[in-house]
Amino acid sequence: MAIERMQTNGPVAGRVVVTGAAGLIGSALVRHLNLEGVDDIVAVDRLGTSEKWRHLVPLRFADYLDAEEFFARIAREPDAFGEIATVFHLGACSSTTERDASYLIANNVRRSQEIAGWSVARRARFVYASSAATYGARESDLREDLDPHSLRPLNMYGYSKHLFDQWMRREGMLQGAVALKYFNVYGPNEDHKGTMRSVVAKAYDQIRERGAIELFKSYRPGIADGEQTRDFLYVKDAAAITAFLARTRSAGGIFNVGAGIDRTWNDLAHAVFTALELPPRIEYVEMPDVLRGKYQYRTVATVERLRAAGWTQPFTPLEDAVSDYVRNYLVTGSVLGGEAETPASSPRPTFSATR
Repeated sequence: MAIERMQTNGPVAGRVVVTGAAGLIGSALVRHLNLEGVDDIVAVDRLGTSEKWRHLVPLRFADYLDAEEFFARIAREPDAFGEIATVFHLGACSSTTERDASYLIANNVRRSQEIAGWSVARRARFVYASSAATYGARESDLREDLDPHSLRPLNMYGYSKHLFDQWMRREGMLQGAVALKYFNVYGPNEDHKGTMRSVVAKAYDQIRERGAIELFKSYRPGIADGEQTRDFLYVKDAAAITAFLARTRSAGGIFNVGAGIDRTWNDLAHAVFTALELPPRIEYVEMPDVLRGKYQYRTVATVERLRAAGWTQPFTPLEDAVSDYVRNYLVTGSVLGGEAETPASSPRPTFSATR
């Protein structure tokens, strides 16, 4: 498998801040930095009443702060954390169904502006999570150099990310920073995301509960049920790319972070059944009316800019990544950093597809 391959021109050097450190991509990034020998990390998140704290347990970092405490402290005492080399701002509300626009502006835009200004004043490398959701309904030619005024996000989450990208551009900060437009990232440590978990995690639960996976029917002529496609990216690859772009000082501006390959939902479903050594059983269900007018039948990242920056590693194949995720995390209940990661030794599931 390609899962633990790392392209490196040296680890991220100096003290690091990671917001969203207990989240899906954030915890994978901290783990990746740990594997590179980096542990002088200030981890920031909002743990609340979720089980996200479990994601931090196997990781190494110098200090943990709640997000509200962190932002209050850098406003009151900008040099409180000493010399900062790199800031990874991955903490945000990532729910595409969040309806409170004021909350999204406060959390995804204003907080991001605060930490961007603080980072630039500290002369730190600023790397932040944008989103492929900024591309809106486009289904092809998803390039970083599109006219930003032509983008039409389909939900308030995507629009909040777009607003911050535009602010970075207007302030003249974008080319000196790295904005990451993550595509369909999935993998371990997403258990806290509820309905926003990946289809892999939801499919595993569906098989465990009723032996079948539900996928949306297709309503577009020429595209069969389940043949809609997405650019699926394993979280371990996303973390490796994030660290790579942070230390590639010549890289600046917006980067798509995807595999550059579109795969079908049927492919994904079959990979989950294969990982569980079960025969496939897929049921195609009606798509809610509220989604039909907004649904994208294809998304795939253009990754030429990432390749031009020097990223030469292959992406983990979908089947290998799903197998790793299912066998070593979903079946075992393990978190990143607390796993055996030996597929042959993973326990077999105790449920079947014939329920």
